[in-house]
Amino acid sequence: MKPAPAPARLSLNQETIRQWSLPELVAGCTAAGVGAVGLWRDPVRAFGVRETAKLVAGAGLRVSSLCRGGFFTAADPAGRAAALDDNRRAVAEAAELGADTLVLVSGGLPPGERDLVGARGRIASVLGELAPWAAAHGIRLGIEPLHPMFASDRCVVSTLGQALDLAEQFPAEQVGVVADAYHLWWDERLPADLLRAGEGGRIVAVQVADWVTPLPEGALLGRGQLGDGCIDLRGFRRLADAAGYRDPVEVEIFSPGLWARDGAEVLREVIDRYRQHVD
Repeated sequence: MKPAPAPARLSLNQETIRQWSLPELVAGCTAAGVGAVGLWRDPVRAFGVRETAKLVAGAGLRVSSLCRGGFFTAADPAGRAAALDDNRRAVAEAAELGADTLVLVSGGLPPGERDLVGARGRIASVLGELAPWAAAHGIRLGIEPLHPMFASDRCVVSTLGQALDLAEQFPAEQVGVVADAYHLWWDERLPADLLRAGEGGRIVAVQVADWVTPLPEGALLGRGQLGDGCIDLRGFRRLADAAGYRDPVEVEIFSPGLWARDGAEVLREVIDRYRQHVD
């Protein structure tokens, strides 16, 4: 018997099955009935941005997001200029791919610095130049808060409320927020902040992965398969829905265990777990 098509809103983030080449990703998603993919810049550029755009569009797939831009917290003018240049390139890539959203990981503390407030202020300063430029190219920027354990080296924006405080300095059609269950599940303010984001039309992407403990060494790659951890993933999705979100829900799992397996097997499992724990 032919398996049922994947749930309509499921989007597969490319990093979940990073062992697949781009043609394998497109073929696998098409065969499984997955209608959207979240792409990453490095493998896209390796394959070719134009070639990726043709491949994805030819298969009828939607690009739910491009990851990533950001890293705006450099204190020196040269670092700020380099970040702006790289993010302008990322916007151009997103536009060529037909993505609506460029996901931003804002950046951690520069070496030797301890001023979180100052670092967040530099993010706003760079966005002031980048956001109108991105909007002119048809791209919304999505500020993604990361779990506080990443504040030192990756992202000084740790809560959805902090992301909204930044985003709301700009028009909603220019800057929104990304809600990732892995990073936000622990925050008691999440329901109110999601509602605030929805009322302002700020939710540009929703992502899911599970939280498993103990965390492996190198916590960046410690995301769990859906249902293997402690997050109420269906409850998270329902909160986003209640805030008015209706777009794809990306499964974004960084896991060497999944990367070591057969990609088609992983995708079948992702689809099954999504039905069980998210849909």
